[in-house]
Amino acid sequence: MERKFNTQTKLKVRKGDTVRIIAGDDKGKEGKVLEVNVEKKRVVVEGFNIVKKHQKPTAGKPEGEIKKTEAPIHISNVMLLDPASGKPTRVGRKLNEKGKLQRYAKKTGQLIK
Repeated sequence: MERKFNTQTKLKVRKGDTVRIIAGDDKGKEGKVLEVNVEKKRVVVEGFNIVKKHQKPTAGKPEGEIKKTEAPIHISNVMLLDPASGKPTRVGRKLNEKGKLQRYAKKTGQLIK
């Protein structure tokens, strides 16, 4: 029988982290994570994957408008930057002194806040 509780997946990237985009049109660029969608495994990175949305004319804006917004990117297409060196790194988890799981950079071994 399958467990029906505590099935939330743990992701390596959180809101506020600095990441490098490793695939897609914005490959090689770095930015800050604005939003993380755990169910769809997608992140929104500040200033990247910009899409245009056309708005119909309304009474307030008779000409209509074209809005530019950031679209989500799949989490596998971003890589966390090591806070110490600023280079991309894989992320692991280990117990700290207080017995809580803490993220750490596998490249340098430093804890990530």
